[in-house]
Amino acid sequence: MSRDDAHFLRVAGEAIEAFPPPLRAAAREVVVQVAEWPTPEMMAEFGMTDPRELTGLYEGTPLPEKSASFPSPYPDTVWLFRQPILAEWRDRPGQDLDELIAHVTVHEFAHHFGWSDYDISEIDPWWE
Repeated sequence: MSRDDAHFLRVAGEAIEAFPPPLRAAAREVVVQVAEWPTPEMMAEFGMTDPRELTGLYEGTPLPEKSASFPSPYPDTVWLFRQPILAEWRDRPGQDLDELIAHVTVHEFAHHFGWSDYDISEIDPWWE
């Protein structure tokens, strides 16, 4: 199985295309990026010291907070961190890599839709 950036982007794209139509349309406006690791600045934002703890990140303004009068100068972005995702996959024997990539993608897009980590954990036991 390929584990390169193109594979991660393909799986993320498939997860986005599986969203219900109204969410899918909004998700298509978000840039999806794959990086090997989160930056030190990203880690510091969450008080993290181990980069393996951050598998994905949403950067932007959640949809419920968007305003036409204050447009963002940058596109909303979902980051998928390849090495942390691969590390988590290795730590979960029997876990399907594509399923894990899709879960991280959906989790980060949930933030785009305005959900908190708590909200997500209430409907998706994966993140407990």
